[in-house]
Amino acid sequence: MRQQLIEGIFSGHFQPGQRLPSSRSLARSLGVARNTVLLAYQQLIDEGHLISRSRSGLYLNPALSKGHGSVTGVREPPRQGPDADWSKHLRRLPALAAVQRYPPDWQTHPYPFIDGCFDQTLFPRQEWRAVSRIATSRRQLDTWSLDSGDADDPELIDQLRQRVLPRRGIHAAPDQILITAGIEAALTLLVELLIDATSAVAVEEPGHIAMRELLSRRDARIIPQRVDASGIVIDAALEEAGFVYVTPSHQRPTGVTLSQQRRAALLRKAATHDFRIIEDDVDSAMNYLEDAPPALRAMPGGERVIYVADFSAAFAPTVRLGYIVASTEIIQAARALRTLLARNPPHSNQRMMALLLSLGHHDAAMLRLGRVFRERLYALREALNHYLQRFIAIVPARSGTTYWIRGPQGIDAAELAREAALRGILIEPVADYFAAPNPQRNLFRMGVTGLPVERIRPGVAALGEVLRDIEARRNPARGHSDAWLGGAALQRRMQGALLRSRTVYGEPFTIRLLSGGRMAGVAGANGEDSDEGRWWTDGERWFRQWRSWAYGEASGYFVRIHGGQIQLFNERRHLVDVLSFSAA
Repeated sequence: MRQQLIEGIFSGHFQPGQRLPSSRSLARSLGVARNTVLLAYQQLIDEGHLISRSRSGLYLNPALSKGHGSVTGVREPPRQGPDADWSKHLRRLPALAAVQRYPPDWQTHPYPFIDGCFDQTLFPRQEWRAVSRIATSRRQLDTWSLDSGDADDPELIDQLRQRVLPRRGIHAAPDQILITAGIEAALTLLVELLIDATSAVAVEEPGHIAMRELLSRRDARIIPQRVDASGIVIDAALEEAGFVYVTPSHQRPTGVTLSQQRRAALLRKAATHDFRIIEDDVDSAMNYLEDAPPALRAMPGGERVIYVADFSAAFAPTVRLGYIVASTEIIQAARALRTLLARNPPHSNQRMMALLLSLGHHDAAMLRLGRVFRERLYALREALNHYLQRFIAIVPARSGTTYWIRGPQGIDAAELAREAALRGILIEPVADYFAAPNPQRNLFRMGVTGLPVERIRPGVAALGEVLRDIEARRNPARGHSDAWLGGAALQRRMQGALLRSRTVYGEPFTIRLLSGGRMAGVAGANGEDSDEGRWWTDGERWFRQWRSWAYGEASGYFVRIHGGQIQLFNERRHLVDVLSFSAA
């Protein structure tokens, strides 16, 4: 009600000197309680928007019309002429891939497997409302609302020192910490401060797109450094670098964790060859493992490390706070540069984050997010293994929110992403994460921050159909055959057979088809996972059902056995799995 009245005032609907409708008539015409109108009117009177005249009614305050005209609505701007063309003045536009990796309407898609897009259920609404009320109380307001120059909120600095950094093994003095407007702002400050055309910087390959763009804009020489399942490779190429940028907790973008051995090797090489390290501990709060390795900054030799991190990205739309931990000399210089470029982040946000930490709300939220993301990541892994086992392989992730996926040979991940998006499935091609043209066009990422757990399985199932439809177009004759193994022949061939394959995350598994329709399975490098089930045949189809594997559901397949392999086709005659086959 208040908002509509204000809009009416400033749009010129109500003119100076015009009497506003009575509360009774306005309530009747809008179908609302009269008290609602009275409350809105009273607020506008108290704030000077309206004037009450005895026995006459309510009128627009004439002072509001002085100094500005009414806002009559949005109009198209005048078309710019040739002399207003600004394009020639723009310098080095940032690469689009560095600033936008997903469509702005991602939430309208039923299956947004885009890492870093957070669904609204994850934001701690009640806790944020609570600290907002406390932060705006008189006592709190008097401490953070004063102009403190370029200083950060001492309460937030204290909470970082007491509660956040020690968990990463880091101990820092107040003058060794600087608050920034998110982790990207921290990286921008450091690149501007430390890097120029004479600098050689080693970055992970594949690596963080925005960091590579920041370095390119400073004309730095970039040394791509290969990443494998243990993180950045430590070799002689690093000896040419003056700086090494690394994301050890959750490598951007593969999600792998830098091993403890490589952390120590990187620090030893930094000491031997006198280079510095920028450690990007992005989403360190999502490292929900009890045995998470310490930060590089916390290890022997960590004095050569500049540490940057942020509070959970789930808070980012509201808070967007990050921080730098470094030597006093670096922090002083970064503070001066921050003052020149953008000043410090709003003290209101800093104080609310300090309260979230001091009252335990942040810890509770991180515990909840850890449970949620662990459940979602496991659900994604199991769905990928169930629906896409023949098509893909994933890099195992010990924690975090994403999987790096290798699709079928010959498929273009960009083509797959376009076709999947038409069916409401968003995945992320990863070609832009590579500094050099990447010949492996079948790589993509899938994340779990943007969709609830109950939508993960149907989303992966739908993606499986996309892949099978693409394959059917490429090999139209593959699923059409009159040579399905069926009837007594199918029963006889399957009896006592041994089937072998690997999961999408690389672990071996075997299935033995026993007499009486029993079935036993063993998985894992040491056989640490096992299950039992039953199998049977019905006409041309072979069926199986596990107690817990494969969701404990019955699945039926058309079967071909050829050259030591068994091929399983679904009801659409699409090939869904291939296993090695040994007869009894």
